[in-house]
Amino acid sequence: MYAVIETGGKQYRVQKGDLVRVEKLAATSGDKITFPVLLVADGTNVKVGKPTVASAEVVATVQGNEKGKKLIVFKYRRRKGYRRKNGHRQEYTAVRIDEING
Repeated sequence: MYAVIETGGKQYRVQKGDLVRVEKLAATSGDKITFPVLLVADGTNVKVGKPTVASAEVVATVQGNEKGKKLIVFKYRRRKGYRRKNGHRQEYTAVRIDEING
């Protein structure tokens, strides 16, 4: 059985036991959170929500917050003496999928 959830403006295909890195959530390690479900499939039957499946939910446990690898943003205009170097590290929350109800 798998489900498609939405969080942080992105959609993720998850199964029970998966460890997923999502956009940073306001939760601490060990918290239980639920996600809205857009689609649930169990091998033979598929439920698609409009926009979410009303009777379904995905329960997950927060494993912790972490940062991604550093990305370098470099802007340059030739012959103008314009250079800008900036770095960025995106923050993520790691969650483990406990159960899919639906």
